[in-house]
Amino acid sequence: MNRPVRVIISGGGTGGHIFPAVSIANAIRELQPDATIHFVGAEGRMEMQRVPAEGYTIDGLPIRGFDRKHLWKNVAVLYKIWVSQRKAKRILKTFRPDVAVGVGGYASGPTLNKAAAMGIPCLLQEQNSYAGVTNKLLAKKASVICVAYEGMERFFPEEKIMLTGNPVRQALLNNSMTREQAVQALGFNPAQPVLLIVGGSLGARTLNESVIKHLDTIKESGVQVMWQTGKYYFHTLEEQFQADGALPANVKMVDFIADMGTAYRAADLVVSRAGAGSISEFCLIGKPVILVPSPNVAEDHQTKNAQALVNKDAAIMVKDADAGEQLLPTALEVIADKNRLQQLSNNIKSMALPQSAEIIAKEVIRLAQQH
Repeated sequence: MNRPVRVIISGGGTGGHIFPAVSIANAIRELQPDATIHFVGAEGRMEMQRVPAEGYTIDGLPIRGFDRKHLWKNVAVLYKIWVSQRKAKRILKTFRPDVAVGVGGYASGPTLNKAAAMGIPCLLQEQNSYAGVTNKLLAKKASVICVAYEGMERFFPEEKIMLTGNPVRQALLNNSMTREQAVQALGFNPAQPVLLIVGGSLGARTLNESVIKHLDTIKESGVQVMWQTGKYYFHTLEEQFQADGALPANVKMVDFIADMGTAYRAADLVVSRAGAGSISEFCLIGKPVILVPSPNVAEDHQTKNAQALVNKDAAIMVKDADAGEQLLPTALEVIADKNRLQQLSNNIKSMALPQSAEIIAKEVIRLAQQH
C-alpha cells in the first residue's frame, strides 16, 4: 500500500468503549502519523463530544438499543436501525476505509455490518469477560477479535481470537509522581492511608449510600477518604453536609476527578465499579481494589469481570445488595492490613496485559495493508 491507511472506528455509549477506541486511534497515529482515522458513534451519546475533544472527526448514527420493557416502542428502534444502516453505508462509501474497527456499543453494529458487506476487513475489540450483544452478532463477519480475558472462545470463533488486553488512558500510566507527592497534591497527609471511592463520572448511588451510612466509623478510623460522588449526586450531598456539618475532616468529597492518574497514585486502596476499562487500569498499575459490580448492566457482565479477578485472588468483590452493610467495614479492614494490600497488588499486576493499544494498532494496520 503506497498511500496512508484509512481507518474507521465505530462504537461508544460509555467511557468503557470510548477510552479504548481513542487509545487505539492514538496508537495507530504513533505507528503511522499520516494515517487517516474517522469515528462513527451514536447521536446524543458521549462519544459525540469526547472524540472531537481528542482531535478526531466523528459522524453520528440515529441508533439506540431495544426497549425490553416496552416492546411496542421498538417499531421506532427498527426504523432507526434501518436509517443507521443507510447512513453508515454512505459514510463508508465517502471515507473509503481500508479497515473497520468495532469497540462495542450501538453504532458499531450498522457500521461493521455494512463494512463487511462491502468487503472491508473488520476487527472487533471486546472489553468484557462476557461478550456484548453487538460483538457477538458481528463475530462471524470479523477477521480478528481482540479480547481482554481468557476463555472467550465461548462467544467467538477460536481461530479469530487475539488475547491483547484492553487499551487504557495513557495519562494514567505516564504519571511519574511518588505516592507522597500525589497524596500531598490531593491535600492529604502522606503518613496516613488513603482510600479512593469512585463511582464513575455520573456516580453510583450504592457507593454513596455506603459512605453516608458509615461516616462516623470513617471519622474514627484515621483513614483519609477521597470520595467521588459523581455529578448527578454532588450538589444534593453538598447542601446536606453544609446544613448539618456531618462530613468528617478526613473525607474529601468531589463531584469528578479530572486527574485520575494522581488519584490512583495516592490511593492505598480503591473502591470501584467493575467496568472492564477500570479493571484493566487497576491491573496495569497494580492497584489493590474492592469491586462493587453494577447490577444495571447487560448480562450482568460487571459481576463476571470482577469474578475473573476474585478467582485469582487479585481483587475483593462486594455485591451491590450487600454494599450498604459490608463495603466500608471491609475497606477499612483491608486498608489496615499492609500484607493483604501487597498480596492484592502483586496478584492483580500479574494479570496485566501491557501495550494493548499498540498490539491492536499493529493488527489494524496489518489488515489495512492486506486489503
